[in-house]
Amino acid sequence: MDSEIQGRAAHSAAIRERAEAEMAGMGVDAAFIDRLVETFYGRVLEHPALGPVFDARLSGRWPEHMEKMKSFWSSVAFRSGAYGGKPVQAHVGVADMTPELFPQWLALFSATLDDIAPSDEAKAWFMATAERIARSLTLSLFYNPALDDPRLKKG
Repeated sequence: MDSEIQGRAAHSAAIRERAEAEMAGMGVDAAFIDRLVETFYGRVLEHPALGPVFDARLSGRWPEHMEKMKSFWSSVAFRSGAYGGKPVQAHVGVADMTPELFPQWLALFSATLDDIAPSDEAKAWFMATAERIARSLTLSLFYNPALDDPRLKKG
């Protein structure tokens, strides 16, 4: 049993090491993650559609949210396992959140990466990851399987 646990720990450590090396090769480090989160959410607050939705949900809790997002992106980029939140549950019931906000969120994220990403590879990696996250959240929050029922489609 101990050797199985040690094997899993070694496997997890190897995954983290590969992720850290991959990120380092793109110029991504913890300081970049901090800058990305700070810059992006600063822009979110100024955005005419996103700002009010985010600020209504996070008013008085921005510092905690920023730390949570830094932990989230560090965990994703470096495979650290540092983030233990539940993103779907965190977004359920957010007032005025609509599927149409996600493309705006992605456009703002892309513009932020254009301005601060340390390399084209880093921009591509973070955008692909953000697009997967947005797609997953959109499906989780707004998808209605009944809409795919062939009996409901107009022919």
